[in-house]
Amino acid sequence: MATPLKIILILLVAAFQGLVAAPALAWDAIPQQVAPGVYVFVGDTGPRSVANEGMNATTGFIVTTAGVVVVDSGSSHQVATKIEAAIRRVTPQPIKFVINTGGQDHRWLGNGYFADQGIPILASGKTAADIADRGGMWAAGMEKLLGAAFAGTRLQPPTRTFKERETLTLGGETIELIFTGGGHTPGDILVWLPDRRIVFSGDLVFVDRLLGVLPVSNVKAWLASFDALAALDPQWIIPGHGAPATLAKARKETRDYLALLHAHMKKAFDAGDDIQSAIKSLDDAAFADLPTYHELRGQNANRVYLEVEAE
Repeated sequence: MATPLKIILILLVAAFQGLVAAPALAWDAIPQQVAPGVYVFVGDTGPRSVANEGMNATTGFIVTTAGVVVVDSGSSHQVATKIEAAIRRVTPQPIKFVINTGGQDHRWLGNGYFADQGIPILASGKTAADIADRGGMWAAGMEKLLGAAFAGTRLQPPTRTFKERETLTLGGETIELIFTGGGHTPGDILVWLPDRRIVFSGDLVFVDRLLGVLPVSNVKAWLASFDALAALDPQWIIPGHGAPATLAKARKETRDYLALLHAHMKKAFDAGDDIQSAIKSLDDAAFADLPTYHELRGQNANRVYLEVEAE
């Protein structure tokens, strides 16, 4: 039988190496290795908070023999410094690119820190437009939440954009940036590593918590983007929220939920039901065990009804 000390050591090792992160009292920027050279920071599955520095999101980085690619720059200047420090604990390789997978705050508010070092910031043209439209709103909200911890953060848009696809080749690693039509935000992209069959999905995939439908989300586009992701047949998905997941888990907790919402609201609208009746008749109990279910289910249903109404 294992001694209490051995049990404690086993639990500590599992907490560091495992792919499911427990809620933390602060955003510690502890990278977890998914595959050789591929690392993730798994955020809390609850709302953004002072304690998690607005980083209730999953981000990461890719290490090659010629440099590092950062996937999402974080929620503030301070978080960006933590990302770089975590990378330095893994490799001395220089950071060559930063990619923004979408237009929500924790995907890009750390851009300024990296841009000040002359590092290119890549995103889809739709994300650049989204940041231009809503960046001030996201920054104001994060500053209100974080207070002094937001100091030094500035609005830095992407410095390089693409329309549908861009391929980076670095140290023998092929990294494909693919815009599939957005969904959670208008410019969401996939970061696909074809040789490894690993994809960073950004906010096109949520696992381990209920996803959030934003005022700018488009569920029909989101479903199409998920199908484009599924067609890649990834072995691992690094989601926008939650721990690295299989395609089956991602489909169950993201696509199935979105499909249920859209189909129900369309049926209710076509039948002449008003929005409150449509929400009341929605049976989404299959997702009730997911964190944030009670906080977000009503908002999500409301926004999808409005989307269907406008179609």
